[in-house]
Amino acid sequence: MMGAGILVPVIPFVVQPFRTDALTVGLLALAFSAAQFLASPFLGVWSDRKGRRPVLLLCLLGTGAGYFLFGAAGSLTLLFLARLMAGFAGGSITTAQAYIADVSEPRDRAKNFGLIGAAFGLGFILGPAMGGALSKVSLSAPAYASGCLSLLTFTVACFLLKESLPPETRNAGNLGWHDVNPFVQIRGALGRTGFRELMLAVFALNFGMAGLQTNFAVFTHARFGLDAAHNAILFAYLGVVASLTQGVLLRKLAARAGEARLAIFGAVAFGVGFAVLAASWAVWMLYLSVTFTALGYGLAGPALTGLVSRRAQASEQGVLLGTAQSVASLTRVIGPVWAGAVFDHLGSGAPYWTGAIWSVLAAVWSFHATRQRAGTAAPAMPAAETTGR
Repeated sequence: MMGAGILVPVIPFVVQPFRTDALTVGLLALAFSAAQFLASPFLGVWSDRKGRRPVLLLCLLGTGAGYFLFGAAGSLTLLFLARLMAGFAGGSITTAQAYIADVSEPRDRAKNFGLIGAAFGLGFILGPAMGGALSKVSLSAPAYASGCLSLLTFTVACFLLKESLPPETRNAGNLGWHDVNPFVQIRGALGRTGFRELMLAVFALNFGMAGLQTNFAVFTHARFGLDAAHNAILFAYLGVVASLTQGVLLRKLAARAGEARLAIFGAVAFGVGFAVLAASWAVWMLYLSVTFTALGYGLAGPALTGLVSRRAQASEQGVLLGTAQSVASLTRVIGPVWAGAVFDHLGSGAPYWTGAIWSVLAAVWSFHATRQRAGTAAPAMPAAETTGR
């Protein structure tokens, strides 16, 4: 994640020799998210059949190749190809989550999933700072540094990463078209009573966050005149709060409160953050809003992932966690478009009032899902029914 963060401050400048419009930068982000959306369930299913280790190792190589290509790209086409490669390989977050599910007791999964979120936060605190420093060497240096980090991670994983899924617990079915089609996987999950509301809650929570990530700097500049440097401080603060929430607070609360309560409380806190942001009239309120949103997302996100994992059988951890990740990736495709459209046509606060509504829906769906079968495992379904065939 630090490798991904390194590229954040330099991507607009790398694109500039080819196109100067902001749309192209947005389309590069869209390419990454779209590739991740398509790859997540496929990589999850593949890891259910072949094991977690080979998928993770191959994706680390793919990520590195994408970064090196981005650094060496001499055309806009190659830049897009590089982001597609990195996005597809980035779908391995699904396999990482499945690995954690394999080696964790069900009661510990939410807090251990929170460690991934903490790593994300730290990566996006340290990465942009390193990327900014390396950009003084050249605009290609950050991408090459990211590629080297991927190769270093691959080398360490070759020696230290053991397989977590024994052959006897793997899914013995053959890969088919339904395994590479995320829409089929999502439809299959929505058709299962134990997962329908959880997937809807994942969508609602991440839809709001996707809009916040892309529109926040536009909002703060329009309402308060903040520049890029001040927005960088706010994003760094968000990363710090999110990391502390998922790396420290979540680990203390998971055993005491349980995943169900954390999902509901987190979604409500997330909505409060959006409402404060939409109504803000002073800069200090931005920090209050970021505190609530980072706290809420940091609690609800891993809790929902933990509930999905807890209800999934060992042989379908990859596919169901991959489906949840695809749902989250889909919001990063359509969420920024929604935020931009309502900002332009309904007012600067519109993305955040609607984000608050989505947060309430996430809390309602989480409440309904956990009242049905809180903390129980859903029975495995036949392959055709699971995939919606």
